[in-house]
Amino acid sequence: MVPQIIVVDDDPIILKKTWNTLTDAGFKVVVFKSGKALLEHVKDNLAPDLILMDINMPEMDGFEVINELQKSKAAWKDTPVIFLTADEDEDTETKGLSLGAMDFIRKPFVASVLVLRVKHAVELIGLQRDLESMVDEKTKENELLFLHVVECLADAIDAKDKYTNGHSGRVADYSKEIAARYGYDEKRQEKIFMMGLLHDVGKIGVPDEVINKPGRLTDEEFACIKKHPAIGGKILSNIKEMPELAAGAKWHHERYDGRGYPEGLAGDDIPEEARIIAVADAYDAMASNRSYRGALPQEKVRSEIEKGKGSQFDPKFADIMLGMIDEDKDYRMRDKPMNEPTN
Repeated sequence: MVPQIIVVDDDPIILKKTWNTLTDAGFKVVVFKSGKALLEHVKDNLAPDLILMDINMPEMDGFEVINELQKSKAAWKDTPVIFLTADEDEDTETKGLSLGAMDFIRKPFVASVLVLRVKHAVELIGLQRDLESMVDEKTKENELLFLHVVECLADAIDAKDKYTNGHSGRVADYSKEIAARYGYDEKRQEKIFMMGLLHDVGKIGVPDEVINKPGRLTDEEFACIKKHPAIGGKILSNIKEMPELAAGAKWHHERYDGRGYPEGLAGDDIPEEARIIAVADAYDAMASNRSYRGALPQEKVRSEIEKGKGSQFDPKFADIMLGMIDEDKDYRMRDKPMNEPTN
């Protein structure tokens, strides 16, 4: 694919010479007489490989134009700029580089030198983009591997409780959906999904006979169950690459009114993701079969979440869950991943 170069200069002689030189060298060249003309072009066209731009132009100088490019759509924002200038002032060069310019080419330029500088710049840009692509690909591979390990661990946690198969995955789904509706970007949604998968990891430290007891727990047994958030927080705090994982495990049983455990945090002192997971966890606990009771009717689940607004739950996240329940006319959300239709 032939590299495209855009040249911006108010001097028609420079434009013509640059166009001839770079076209003869095999580049596709588009020229503009002003920064404003370039910014109009940005609105409806694909970004080039490189922009060569004069600094001293009427109406908008090169510095103003590069500032505007930084505010435009991503591809243009990332397009490398080399300034064409007859000014050898050190402050000018410092300012241009600080604004994100890749380099400077002095005018009047020597044709062969211009071609070499542009070729080297385009090659360097291509190498950088290839490297970024390779890094992105490797990062995605690592993220998928990490997610697979997390899912396997979540399955192992759920396997301790024969009544709650799939609980961690459902809580992760509901948490991600609440976060999406609240406005989290995709990256934060993926993080809270993993936090949801691992929110009960501390149950590894709770005896199976306590988790699966069909009747009412004794005070001692309940005290044992209440240890799982702190245990989970401690386990996950060892994952230094994603410290927020520990927050979901440690604080998903805190209450908005401060009467939860393990630390009795209240309101905004509870990490936001943990407040989201708390609502998702409570919904699934009520909507699923448990060792001590069957799944509750949907209207009862809704009533309990409504009643818990401002006391057990952060009201804004409870309201989002209530909206999800109201959309789920046939009470099927508990049986399907969130990306599948519920009716």
